[in-house]
Amino acid sequence: MPKRRKPAKPPPAAESLATAMHIGASSVSMMVAERAADGSLTPIDFLEQPAPLAHDIFRQGIVSLSTTERVVAIIKGYQKSLTELGLNPHNVTRAVASNILSEARNHETVLNRIRIACGLRVGTIDDGEMTRLIYLKTRRRLQHLPAMRNATTLVMHVGPGNTRALLFQKGRITRYTSYRMGTHRTREAVEGSHAEGAALLRVIREHASGNLAQIQYDYSDIPIDGLVIIGYEVQSVAASLTKSGTACPLRKLRQFTAEAAGMSDVELVKCYHLDYQTAEALLPALAINLAIVETLKLDKLHIPASDYEQGLLHDLLVSRELTGTFADEVLRSARILAERYQSDPGHGEHVGDLCAKLFDALADLHHLTRHDALLLQVAAILHEVGTYVSPRAHHKHSEYIILNSEIFGLDRMDVTIVALVARYHRHSGPVLDHPSYAAMSTDDRIRVSKLAAMLRVADALERTHAQRVSQLEIRRESGKLRLRLPGLVDAAVERLAMTSKADLFEQVFGLGVVIDEDN
Repeated sequence: MPKRRKPAKPPPAAESLATAMHIGASSVSMMVAERAADGSLTPIDFLEQPAPLAHDIFRQGIVSLSTTERVVAIIKGYQKSLTELGLNPHNVTRAVASNILSEARNHETVLNRIRIACGLRVGTIDDGEMTRLIYLKTRRRLQHLPAMRNATTLVMHVGPGNTRALLFQKGRITRYTSYRMGTHRTREAVEGSHAEGAALLRVIREHASGNLAQIQYDYSDIPIDGLVIIGYEVQSVAASLTKSGTACPLRKLRQFTAEAAGMSDVELVKCYHLDYQTAEALLPALAINLAIVETLKLDKLHIPASDYEQGLLHDLLVSRELTGTFADEVLRSARILAERYQSDPGHGEHVGDLCAKLFDALADLHHLTRHDALLLQVAAILHEVGTYVSPRAHHKHSEYIILNSEIFGLDRMDVTIVALVARYHRHSGPVLDHPSYAAMSTDDRIRVSKLAAMLRVADALERTHAQRVSQLEIRRESGKLRLRLPGLVDAAVERLAMTSKADLFEQVFGLGVVIDEDN
């Protein structure tokens, strides 16, 4: 009697699939993942093909035509795979390029070529999102390394063009820094030396000496318990460096680096099953990481064994949805910035609390996201940093300071939105005469207007800077937003402030703002 075959698992429904595509420093990759009801992602397909993007950018300053066409051909092949899965090949959930692409003089031409040939809009990962992605990788690493959860752990990401450092103390980020030192950038910079073997390692070390000295200075004031190294190249050979777990002794990294220095790129490809672009950048990656460990005077490091690129694609699909601990880190960074510019912390926090109440109560009216709520709270904390320059026209100074500052985890568009919302907390609302506002898309300008309208109302309620409004009841009635302030006997100051600040709210939402008596 023949065996009964188990029915095959039905293919996932197209609507449950999410796709991420990454045009990286040395390859183009794509992941298709199934999203469960709880939001978790399970990869079902992963594709990766080499493309020498970084080689072109750091050697020539542009992406060559042949590399551009190779990227286009790879993407078209991936799009065929998406079609076979029943997905729209032009509707990729996230399609991004490495932030080094912005260093190419012809980066806009490259992105336009991809859009015309593949019907695909590709964004560029900026420093803010790169920090978010490193944070996600790090959070997983700390979960896997219990001994480091309550220790002082430094995470170093040596990327193709830049190196980033995140310092965690008791699981919280307390510092992060960035350095213009990377694997492919270094490779092209030392190429002209024609040095080989140990001599090449010395050249790389000398080239990186300025950045290494800065790293030593930046972290000399705190004892580091553990070092976690992440990066495409070093994680490609993690299995050879860490026999079990993730720990790698310094002596092992020294030995491995010396052995790699004695091998040609062809030998590295064969020995470690790498593509040629990765093999070219492997020695700079090893030498830089070794120099960092020695500079910090540590005797071991940890290297994640997980695949770097697959992890990156996974994180691209969730980095914009981060809440909870991540939001806390963003707000901590905003508070540090506010303190630096001596902004009244009690006022900023209280305006932020009032903004949160308005945001939640008006969710069906503004249709914004939890990420927008986070940006509103950051803007509330920072809206008066401009008083550090001058109380006069401080809203303009606030915009300038925020635009020229880094806020952990926020990308450039996020920072621009925060800066504009802070600017519009007083005086005129958004107008197209303001360059940063005019440069935005219509959708982003609408976001700014909605957030600024709520900030102005909250700021009017905190006009005295004395946190007089401890409770807030909100209702909508007959074309009005009616606010009741329980416990506040005399709201004359708040009413007066509202007459000048509620105009934008009425323009955006069509509701006049009225403060009712507390009877």
